[in-house]
Amino acid sequence: MCSCFEEKFKGLFKKDKNNIYVIDQTFVKAMIKCLKEKDGFHFLADITAIDYSTFNKPTPSRFAVVYILRDKEFKNVITLKAFIDEEEGLHVESITELFVSADWAEREVWDQYGIKFINHPNLKRVLNHKEFVGHPLRKDYPKTKGQLCTKTDDLMDEMIPILEKSGFKSHDDLMFLNLGPAHPASHGTIRNFVALDGETIVAAVSEIGYLHRGFEKSCEDHTYNQIIPYTDRLNYCSAILNNIAFSHAVEGMLDVTIPERAQFIRVIIGELSRIIDHLVCLAANLVDMGALTNYWYLYNPREDVYDLLSKLTGARLTNSYMRIGGVAHDFYDGFEDDLKGCITSIEKGMSDTLGLIEHNRIFHDRTQNIGIVTAQDAINYGFTGPNLRASGVAYDLRKTDPYYFYDALDFDIAVGSVGDVYDRMMVRFEEIRQSIRIINQSMKILPKGDIIVNDHAIALPKKENVYGNIEGLMNQFKLTIDGVKVPSKEYYRAVEGANGELGFFIVSDGSGTPYKVKVRPPCFPAMAALPIMLKGHMLADSVLCLGSLNIIAGELDR
Repeated sequence: MCSCFEEKFKGLFKKDKNNIYVIDQTFVKAMIKCLKEKDGFHFLADITAIDYSTFNKPTPSRFAVVYILRDKEFKNVITLKAFIDEEEGLHVESITELFVSADWAEREVWDQYGIKFINHPNLKRVLNHKEFVGHPLRKDYPKTKGQLCTKTDDLMDEMIPILEKSGFKSHDDLMFLNLGPAHPASHGTIRNFVALDGETIVAAVSEIGYLHRGFEKSCEDHTYNQIIPYTDRLNYCSAILNNIAFSHAVEGMLDVTIPERAQFIRVIIGELSRIIDHLVCLAANLVDMGALTNYWYLYNPREDVYDLLSKLTGARLTNSYMRIGGVAHDFYDGFEDDLKGCITSIEKGMSDTLGLIEHNRIFHDRTQNIGIVTAQDAINYGFTGPNLRASGVAYDLRKTDPYYFYDALDFDIAVGSVGDVYDRMMVRFEEIRQSIRIINQSMKILPKGDIIVNDHAIALPKKENVYGNIEGLMNQFKLTIDGVKVPSKEYYRAVEGANGELGFFIVSDGSGTPYKVKVRPPCFPAMAALPIMLKGHMLADSVLCLGSLNIIAGELDR
């Protein structure tokens, strides 16, 4: 899988029990460069760190940095881990020269763990405010300790170097403007600081805001099933896909295959979630450019789906429908008829909307050749999902690394050619059609059977057993209090979320509570690339560029 790397650095790494390459911190950049240039691992999925200070087994040092890469076919994943020597200085060489997406990823590690990246171009906080003291994902940082921000950040420390690099010796003639967060088109707690020459953006800086709920910190003292409601709040536009991604990762650690009926239920409800996520993205984009009628054509069918999800799960937005090992409960009587009604409504809304915009000159002028991201740049920025496919890269985990019988279903990958706002929107329209195809096929072959694994160490017993015998009562009690016991392991697994690769890197110490959880959110690298996309465009184009990326603040800053 990585023969050149293994041959060149023979003796400088070892594979641990988790199949992770443990490497020397001195050779991090050289090894990753070799993997990228010689072995084709050209996509950086994520960077994170682990604080082993309270781990139940000895480790070479307290901190380790973890790198997750994919190969050029997006099929194979390689995970590297470098333990960081505190006595030599808590630092490692930056890989921003190799991957643009490493910029914000390394800033996040510095922000949350205090590990420095040598030669990083702008190593400053990205999730926490500039007055923040300490590093919150360290094990010795108190979870209840809050720190208020009392001073504004003008972001000129980032803006001036960009202007100088672009040839501006003085910025006296430029106008500086904040776009968001207090603006209906900012799509969440997002601030875009732009320098304007007239109405043309000559430079931009993004700040993701401070929505932070501390998702990853909260996971460290909750059982695996208790974490599922927290995942709802990541991408709340397609909450169930977050449930699925987390459960899928934990089930991989348990080496458990969920029942076939549960797999198809996840496919059906997951694709329905993908559809409503795309609907709100497209509706918001259209209303941002003044197409209010189209907004209602798309938004009203989404409400129909919410009614269905409310009947199925008991909640409209944050559903908490998945369980480790399966799903919470089966489809209700009449579900299929309700689903058909939703699909009919969605198809009509799509048809009405496309009838108004497909040949509309204003729509084409506002979206075509705006915010172009080439295929090579999209990979370098860390794009996944519709944003990457719009640039012509056919990467979809449902095809490249299929799960839940996706390889047995007939559907196409929607791919663009230019990588502009138009392509990012049209790819989502086509993906809605493909999701409907997947749902219709899955309903036809939906098997009967269990909806959760028959394992008392994983699944809660039926209520009649809880109330009727002591064994059932004890199983309920132990699972509720102690949680599902996951083997000691470090593991990364991902699914195709609505916005792309949605992965979880989980460290288990063998207890019912994860030692560490890191989510790989599709929005984070996409937001980092926005300033580059905006350069040279008109001010009005910035709103559509942002909207076409479909940034969801809940998963962006977590």
